Amino acid sequence: MLKAELLEIIANGENSGVEFKRDDIRTEQLAREIVALANFQGGKVLLGVEDDGTISGINRDNLEEWVMNVIQDKIHPLILPFYEEVRIEEDKTVAVITFPQGISKPYVVREGAAERIYIRVGSTSRLATREQQMRLFELGGMLHTEVMPVPRTDITCLDEARLQNYLRDIIKDPEVPNTPAEWEARLLGLGFLTEVGGKIYCTIAGLVLFGKNPRRYLKQSGLRVLAFAGEEKEYRALLDDILDGPLVGRWDVTESGKILIDGGIIERFIELITPFISLEAADIDENFRRQTQWFYPIDAMREVVVNALAHRDWTRFVDIEVGIYSDRLEVVSPGDLQNSMTIEKMIAGQRSYRNTLIMEVLRDYGYVDQRGMGIRTKVVPLMKSMNRVEPIFEVTEDYVKTILPKGK
Repeated sequence: MLKAELLEIIANGENSGVEFKRDDIRTEQLAREIVALANFQGGKVLLGVEDDGTISGINRDNLEEWVMNVIQDKIHPLILPFYEEVRIEEDKTVAVITFPQGISKPYVVREGAAERIYIRVGSTSRLATREQQMRLFELGGMLHTEVMPVPRTDITCLDEARLQNYLRDIIKDPEVPNTPAEWEARLLGLGFLTEVGGKIYCTIAGLVLFGKNPRRYLKQSGLRVLAFAGEEKEYRALLDDILDGPLVGRWDVTESGKILIDGGIIERFIELITPFISLEAADIDENFRRQTQWFYPIDAMREVVVNALAHRDWTRFVDIEVGIYSDRLEVVSPGDLQNSMTIEKMIAGQRSYRNTLIMEVLRDYGYVDQRGMGIRTKVVPLMKSMNRVEPIFEVTEDYVKTILPKGK
């Protein structure tokens, strides 16, 4: 790192990715700062800089060896940082410890027999709350929330007709259960039910896919849909509705194709928003029909909403929100991108699933692209072709927002 680059970082002060410390920092304190940054988005710890940005320099002997010993002895899993020393003045040097965002979250500090999880909140490092720990475990692939039990549920909360339709008609299972015991065993095996302490519960996946009224037991399930006359949220919405029910529809499958018998959330969503994303012609054509002008490609809208339903973070207790404005359609899905996924990787077609079970069932029905590349193969090209613009993606620690501009 160049001296000028380091001085600019110091001048900008501490933030969510930069921490200043004296080089006489205690072992546990350095470990906490590194763990908190690794559990967030990575960053830098500058040793030899005071909290106010004053450069005091490093004085500890064998500082690099000490830092590496702290990381090896106190932090788990192991982090491999980049260590360098930058001379600022003749008698003042700053040590820079740089490390990327961790891919084996959560990282912990070992303090005696205890393991403590820290996270970065602004420019400070704090112990993670229970909910924050759950998110870190999920990001690290150590917790699959979709197969967690939903309290107060049992097998009667699931729609048996849809389950029969799924097994018999969608995946062509040759042995559809006949008795309650057979159904329970099969659904446990599929991951739609789970047993805890001798009691059977619906899993999150089972409830949101096939539940009769999922929001009764899982408040963040379903879909909130709003429509506004202008470009911003207004006090009076043209539409403010919450869709509840199973994700999947019930289909009559024949040799000639599939016919929808009873729509799930995905079908009901398109029906609900149609008046706000289309314009019917005033005149009747030669076939005695009124032509409909769509403001957005239907397949692109469907793909974006299905992605939100399939990949949302179930540790976040907020709804997926679809907002329709005069110039755009927005879909906000709770939670950051999973694992090490980025917007660039997503557009390039890289696949990474947070809720594998939900994703596989949606794929069985044909709701998602068999290759799992819907953003690249559907959303982007359809928006370019019809609206002459590309979709916009925004990612924060709390949500992923997809914006479909209306175009000209």
